[in-house]
Amino acid sequence: MRQPFEYAVIRLVPRIERGEQINVGVLLYCQQRDFLAARTHLDADRVRALAPDVDLPAVAAVLASWDRTCAGDGPATRMRLGERFHWLAAPRSTMIQTGPVHTGLTADPAAELERLMAALVR
Repeated sequence: MRQPFEYAVIRLVPRIERGEQINVGVLLYCQQRDFLAARTHLDADRVRALAPDVDLPAVAAVLASWDRTCAGDGPATRMRLGERFHWLAAPRSTMIQTGPVHTGLTADPAAELERLMAALVR
């Protein structure tokens, strides 16, 4: 049976003032399946083409922290899955941010996350 889910594209905005962005991941939450996960993919060549001076190891470390937050590590330990999703998807003016939240229906949130990664990031 298909269940509703929410997702947001994770993007790298190397220079906030320019507004240019590269999709680097997807954040997906399905309440009925108790599923929250982020998948990321940092294409170094694409990033360097847009902003050669970006500190790629620092960006990779921040993206890795999204996985840990989804898993409930650190301050997220006390947050429910939905709270974690909405905290991560909240608008921000940092180099790593999400686009708008979208919805859909899925029978398999993990497979849907991989499908979205292939369609929107890789």
